[in-house]
Amino acid sequence: MRFAILIITYTSARQTKRLVDALNNGSFDFYIHVDKKLDLNTHKELFDIPNVYFIENRVDIKWAGFSTVEAALNGIRQITASNNKYEFINLITGQDYPIKSAEYIEKFLKDNIGKEFILYKDFETEWSEANERVTKYHFTEMTFKGHSRLEKIVNMFTGKRKFPLDVRLYGKETFWTLSMQCAQYVVNVIDSNSQLKNFLRYTWGSDEFIFQTIIMASPFKDNVINKNYRYIDWPPGEARPKVLLSEDFDKIMASDSIFARKLDINKDEQLFDMLDKANNVIN
Repeated sequence: MRFAILIITYTSARQTKRLVDALNNGSFDFYIHVDKKLDLNTHKELFDIPNVYFIENRVDIKWAGFSTVEAALNGIRQITASNNKYEFINLITGQDYPIKSAEYIEKFLKDNIGKEFILYKDFETEWSEANERVTKYHFTEMTFKGHSRLEKIVNMFTGKRKFPLDVRLYGKETFWTLSMQCAQYVVNVIDSNSQLKNFLRYTWGSDEFIFQTIIMASPFKDNVINKNYRYIDWPPGEARPKVLLSEDFDKIMASDSIFARKLDINKDEQLFDMLDKANNVIN
């Protein structure tokens, strides 16, 4: 029984290597999407690890843009095309880190086969502030000077955008642990609907709602556990989570999560050491 870890990274190769080492107990395969802006050779220390695979169709990721979704979709496609059987695909970033041992995570996954772990809130009743992500045009993928001004002008003269699928909208956080079948279902829905794909290119933070929205309107809905088992510290009113430090160790370990984000090895390597020691990881 094997599990796939899909890592989307744009940061330290040393941190990515340490992440792989912390989980590499023989039951996990690692599929790594290195942001196209980076030279793939920065991660050459991982090239010779037999159960590490690099996503071939890389994307230049723009924060809050559809490119984050595209990177995840390309990862799922390559995992599926590998013909390896995985009970789960677990999406994380290169700034995530396990806060439970690899053996604990392996047992947790084995005990929960048949479930889908993804955090969600209903746009209509619980997360109304997110509606503007889809009702307005967002030019997050554009980089030319003046794109923000153009976005404002376009929204002044256009009405509310309508989501192209007749479904309720759900979302919250990007990260999930899904069965291969469920993850592939999301890919199939997006690939089969060019109107949906084009719509998503002009939304904000589609990675935080498109998986939830499709899954909650799918046959997998009844298997969903509304939790992603990630420890994340969201400062009030901030769009980005706090970078966790050694001072956060006790709070991290008191949670029932299996991963924490986000960590930065260049800011506080001691936290990595503390987590590894707690989980008996030998470096």
